[in-house]
Amino acid sequence: MISTITINTKKYTVNLAEPLDISMPLRASETNANAWYIDAPIIAPVKLNDWTASVKEGASINFNNIQFNPHAHGTHTECVGHITEQFYSVNKCLKQFFFLAEVISVAPEQVGEDQVISKAQLQYLLKQRKPQALVIRTMPNTKAKKSRQYSNTNWPYLTEEAAVFIRKIGVKHLLIDLPSIDKEKDEGKLLAHKAFWDFNDKIRKDATITEFIYVSNKVQDGKYILNLQIAPIENDATPSKPILYKIEK
Repeated sequence: MISTITINTKKYTVNLAEPLDISMPLRASETNANAWYIDAPIIAPVKLNDWTASVKEGASINFNNIQFNPHAHGTHTECVGHITEQFYSVNKCLKQFFFLAEVISVAPEQVGEDQVISKAQLQYLLKQRKPQALVIRTMPNTKAKKSRQYSNTNWPYLTEEAAVFIRKIGVKHLLIDLPSIDKEKDEGKLLAHKAFWDFNDKIRKDATITEFIYVSNKVQDGKYILNLQIAPIENDATPSKPILYKIEK
């Protein structure tokens, strides 16, 4: 399944039969990755009177309700509606789904009690590259990220300066393997979110942030084609399934 994709007049060849999934599945389990101080997702059969919608319980079908929070329970993509009084839906804001992406691995710097991803680190890793989408894998990178309970852990975050840099080089879609690009407890300042979306000037309604991804160590740093798939839910954020495709030489 070889396909040629043209981005900004340049052609890229990818094998659609070899996707690299960088999303995390949603599981009804205490081991599901979690943040923001809420309980694990719930997936349970519908119950109507004495009838339970489960084949194991004698029904002819499985018919489950799913209770979860997109921001807290796994890979999700959000638009500026996450921080605005006015309602914006990521399902309306994200209108294209294929992008030229750069994957970088970053070991956050220790600054006092915090670990941060700085502008200087991003400049060094990207050099002069200006991708449409930037995928940040934090180091160390282990499978434990798929089940980590992040609440009250003060996870690493982007500095405001780093987020401004990303915006200024033209990145429209930022993806990271953390629950948020901002500090867990920042008194609601959301400096990185606001800087990336240019909140105090010309709001970038077509820009997105995807959090809680997981990039396997098998995926090397470098250039890829990104297919950013989202669930069609009218909300500021929705579960998503970002897929990378290696660019064929």
